[in-house]
Amino acid sequence: MKTLMVQGTTSDAGKSTLVTALCRALLRRGIRVAPFKPQNMALNSAVTQDGGEIGRAQAVQAQACRLEPHTDMNPVLLKPTTDTGAQVIIQGRAIGNLNATDYHAYKRTARAAVLESYARLAGRHEAVIVEGAGSPAEINLREGDIANMGFAEAVDCPVILVADIDRGGVFAHLVGTLALLSPSERARVKGFVINRFRGDISLLKPGLDWLEQETGRPVLGVLPYLHGLHIDAEDAISPLSLEGKGAGGEGDTLRVVVPVLPRISNHTDLDPLRHHPAVEVHLVGPGQAIPPADLIILPGSKNVRQDLAFLRAQGWEEAIRRHLRYGGKLIGLCGGFQMLGRSLADPHGIEGEPGISPGLGWLEIDTVLEPEKQLRRVTGRLCLDDAPLTGYEIHAGVTRGEGLARPVALLERGPDGAISPDSQVLGSYVHGLFDRPEACAALLSWAGLKDRQSAPDMAWLREQGIERLADSVEEHLDMERMITILDGRA
Repeated sequence: MKTLMVQGTTSDAGKSTLVTALCRALLRRGIRVAPFKPQNMALNSAVTQDGGEIGRAQAVQAQACRLEPHTDMNPVLLKPTTDTGAQVIIQGRAIGNLNATDYHAYKRTARAAVLESYARLAGRHEAVIVEGAGSPAEINLREGDIANMGFAEAVDCPVILVADIDRGGVFAHLVGTLALLSPSERARVKGFVINRFRGDISLLKPGLDWLEQETGRPVLGVLPYLHGLHIDAEDAISPLSLEGKGAGGEGDTLRVVVPVLPRISNHTDLDPLRHHPAVEVHLVGPGQAIPPADLIILPGSKNVRQDLAFLRAQGWEEAIRRHLRYGGKLIGLCGGFQMLGRSLADPHGIEGEPGISPGLGWLEIDTVLEPEKQLRRVTGRLCLDDAPLTGYEIHAGVTRGEGLARPVALLERGPDGAISPDSQVLGSYVHGLFDRPEACAALLSWAGLKDRQSAPDMAWLREQGIERLADSVEEHLDMERMITILDGRA
């Protein structure tokens, strides 16, 4: 089986984007390729064709391979609920919450699921491109590792190491990572890729020559910094994810404010707004006041009751109340939708300590978290302008109440969401609510935007981003050498 693993010297070194690029580049060569990430820790996720949940980055990589996402592409997904605990999802299904110590003990079971999923995936495709997690040099996590070299050793595959030069220290990252590996692990590293380079490559050449001489391994390529690239973020909100946010002309701009919650999830819901030329998106973090806005969006959350308490502690509830008094609009997405109701109960301790919290009270609904998570892809039409929409649902909440009699959308499965009687507040369980241009235009028109013609087509943007990445590796990476490594001939 042809398998190649991409590992990084740090988180956000470029592993996800390099795997995406390699998948499309190999597909162009007629190779039936699939992506694989043994273990992912991320709060951005996607629903698969087999009704499970995987990291969103693997869903994008599946698109690069022109495949439907499948749970075998990411058999272990960890969704943090606190600083020391996470919901553990095995082959698409949540098995419960574990703290870091308990999960370390659980790794043997997780490893079996990883190898089982890999074997199925390998049996269906000619090549598998594997993405590591974080760094392989975390020596405290080496025992029982299934995310990096532990997996590479188990399936006996070669590794390439990618490092981000934009953050500095790239040579130290590469040499230091190599030095901290065991001899057998070090032998697996067949070359380096340097990511996000800006400047004159001739000035970097002496460093590249030194690196190859010092380590005995080739630099397989130096990838440029791609400005304005749109690829769904794997997890955290970063400055890079804000590139290309909309900024319209004075007087024609819709001002959108998003309070950033500690356990914000699926913030890729905001990407269409960042790319809209007539929308300004402002993210508000801890200790910051909510500025004047036309629209406030409460995003999804992996720990809704705790994030609601955080929102109140920041003084944002009163700021949102003032926003509504002045005629502003408010949207809640998934967890944000649940916050808008009268109460939020977690009797089973799904997301933390069992209990009940009063909601913000702007929608006549009540939500109870249940053990069985709702996972589905959805299609339907908005009740606003009858606009078509597509998206997905990932939530443990079951919502009831008279507010549901005024739904936001009519989906194939039935009504979704709620709109307040005064039409100022709207909530929905659908992630990707803004992705279709028609739905985006209708929602922003409801929020007060006059321009209905410039909503971005996210499917087209995502595909263009994948093509740009593939073009970049074709131009700047030694692809023939990469294929030699993939074939096991390096």
